[in-house]
Amino acid sequence: MLHTNSSLTIAIIDDHPIVIEGLQKILIRDLPIQEIQEYHLGGDLIAYLKNTDKKIDLVLLDITLPDISGVELCREIKNISTDTYVLGFSNHNDRSLVMQMLAHGASGFVVKNASASELITCITEALNGQITFSEEIQKIIAKPSASQLKSIPPLTKREKQILQMISDGKTSPEMADELQLSLFTIETHRRNLMQKFEAKNTALLIKAAIQLHLI
Repeated sequence: MLHTNSSLTIAIIDDHPIVIEGLQKILIRDLPIQEIQEYHLGGDLIAYLKNTDKKIDLVLLDITLPDISGVELCREIKNISTDTYVLGFSNHNDRSLVMQMLAHGASGFVVKNASASELITCITEALNGQITFSEEIQKIIAKPSASQLKSIPPLTKREKQILQMISDGKTSPEMADELQLSLFTIETHRRNLMQKFEAKNTALLIKAAIQLHLI
């Protein structure tokens, strides 16, 4: 579903006001913005989310904050507001950090030296339920370290197809409709994939598939 057809509420968390000011100009210029919320501390956003019914569509999250780690803040945001998308936004391009963010529910990661068009593309893809990365992060993800390599579990053609659809953000009913399969069959494939990758949730499944260059 395209969320960018309607007005968006986006929160920016960064402890550098000049960064937020620059981001605001880009977002207002290129997206249908209803409101941009500005935070310098992670705790302030958590307090807001706990005391409002108003939805934040997407959070641009700096990984290095004075009061809380970006990974922990991502986890808390997703626990409180499961429908809010989170994009890591940082100078750091450490592969393990990116994977930790994905494991805690982030929709992707953008480095601060990315172009404005890259940023808007990543935001749009995240709002459509996709896992997304800026170009620099894509290159890092494509080069796993030796310690991260492991045997690829044998997958059927259908499992590979469903794995790709999961990474594209498709729901089980959407996959069932598109593939003309029963919902039970789709859920069975999902369970089999989780078992083969030893993944406890969808984020960890996608993380494992990315590491193995399967998506």
